[in-house]
Amino acid sequence: MSEEFDGDWLDLREPFDARARHAGLALDLAELLPPRPHLVDLGAGTGALLRWLAPILNRSQRWTLVDADAGLLARAFATIEERAIGAGWATTWPRRDTLLVHTPQGVWRVDARTADLSGGASALPLDGADAVVSTALCDLVSRRWVNAMAATLRVPFYAALNVNGQERFFPPHPADRLVAHGFARDQIRDKGFGGRALGPRAPRAMAEAFRAMGFHVRTAPSPWLVGANTPVMADTLAEGHGRAALSALPRGMAPLIRGWMEARRAQAMRGRLGARIGHTDLLAVPMAVPTTGRS
Repeated sequence: MSEEFDGDWLDLREPFDARARHAGLALDLAELLPPRPHLVDLGAGTGALLRWLAPILNRSQRWTLVDADAGLLARAFATIEERAIGAGWATTWPRRDTLLVHTPQGVWRVDARTADLSGGASALPLDGADAVVSTALCDLVSRRWVNAMAATLRVPFYAALNVNGQERFFPPHPADRLVAHGFARDQIRDKGFGGRALGPRAPRAMAEAFRAMGFHVRTAPSPWLVGANTPVMADTLAEGHGRAALSALPRGMAPLIRGWMEARRAQAMRGRLGARIGHTDLLAVPMAVPTTGRS
């Protein structure tokens, strides 16, 4: 079973994700897809990628949200409907597990499938997809998982917000390097996807895997920029990094790490902590599909 994520954390990060994703790659994907595309969103969580990407596609479309957590998928449907009604769009439910959002540009059909993503491409509902998409997933998976996905797909693969190891907090702190080392070790532990997680190696591993299978691959930077004016996010990030370092490093390092966490929390609460968390977006397109070359 793969790792689980808290819905409140996914809601907190949604606006940072939206600002960070590389719009050029998303527009390239939009131009590659047919008039009414079917997208399968792996690790969809609360549906944040749909809410960001669907308006960019700007036409009728179908989404299959796939996640191991049925509770997150239920939250996704509720949030998608709430945002649609807030925008003045009608919503209908032809079935209990199918939501239709009636936008001025066309109907969005949203379905959901509960599935354990750790089983890889052969165990996932990918049939009929015009593209397979994800956010913050592929740095959790193993090289074997990525290789199997690349070998299976014959449609575009879009993976947003994969960590690349280029993160820093500011202002600097003497224990920054220690915490970063522990966080990096935690990123590559086995997270339930058939081997050690790729962590910051994910962008390169994905590019290699898909190019080996005849895909044209483009990548683009998509860093989170967390300002001191967003203290809750800054504090949450620091706490997450600190906890990861505590779990990954020897116990003798704990006092230094806890001191770093306390200092960072105090800075965040005073509106003095910022961070830049490096991510990379990737779009892999089968050679048979024309590419736009926008990015």
